[in-house]
Amino acid sequence: MTVPRSVLDLAAVAADGSHRQALADTLTVAREAERLGFRRFWVAEHHGMPGIASSAPPVLIAAVAAATERIRVGSGGVMLPNHSSLVVAEQFGTLVALYGDRIDLGLGRAAGTDPLISATIRRGAAAEAVEDFPKQVVELLAYFGTIPPLRGGQGDRIQAVPGHGDSPEMWLLGSSDFSARLAAMMGLPFAFAHHFAGGRNTPLVFDLYRSEFRPSEVLSEPHSMLAVATVVADSAAEARLRTLPQSLVQLRMRTGQLPQRIPTLAEAQEYAWSDAENAFVDDRNADQAIGTRDQVLDRLETLAKDTGADEIIVTPTGPTVQHRLETLRALQE
Repeated sequence: MTVPRSVLDLAAVAADGSHRQALADTLTVAREAERLGFRRFWVAEHHGMPGIASSAPPVLIAAVAAATERIRVGSGGVMLPNHSSLVVAEQFGTLVALYGDRIDLGLGRAAGTDPLISATIRRGAAAEAVEDFPKQVVELLAYFGTIPPLRGGQGDRIQAVPGHGDSPEMWLLGSSDFSARLAAMMGLPFAFAHHFAGGRNTPLVFDLYRSEFRPSEVLSEPHSMLAVATVVADSAAEARLRTLPQSLVQLRMRTGQLPQRIPTLAEAQEYAWSDAENAFVDDRNADQAIGTRDQVLDRLETLAKDTGADEIIVTPTGPTVQHRLETLRALQE
């Protein structure tokens, strides 16, 4: 079973690179993704991460949309509690007005950063903002004109310009039962972040979404996507090697260290990996799609079958932009 494939790019900053080069690399990957026939190209929202240059999705989406012609472009995702619903509606309404029916708006409820930066972004209202996430999603739907204006307060007197009548394709993103239930209740497409929340329970989350789905103004039946970290190389050993720099970043963050730049491949190889740390790498990779072309294609097909996902979005991982491009080409050519 082959399902449509898309690309989630994090604008990775190479160990010896710059933010400017990282963003230029993202545009290169986007153009290649379009040439190869991928359906969507999404960018993320992360703050205070030296190894990730994607902190302003609407700005980066505009650049990607301008650099491409056909591929759908969107956010994977905008962390909605960080923002005013009205401003997000205006930003994405502007993108739709500029680029037409190519824009996706994926919404998440996490911070995309640590608590200190989160509190700075949200001006100290982090807890309340997360709890208000369902309300914010409803506000967005109303601002876009997908549902009637909200009654009560001043909600029915506020209009997003651009935005009203210029709705992007909205998705709810998540890594838990909560997000799946919310997407189902609201009748919205759902994308599951298996690329960092992988595990045996992933198929159950998709089953939950489908079983609780309610038709809406947006969708008459459930529609879902699975995000998978993906590396293709000539051998399984080489593919594993290419995951080490990012794995080292994750290990350091798990031990409470501040986010750091992504190490070089040589630095990751020179690191004294303990047995437990090697097991962490192998366990994580086993959940994803890491290996030779045939191994990765088989793994993606298995994941699609096990979850019933309607689409797959791959996150190409590797120490350099060339590694990311090699992965995408291997999947499509």
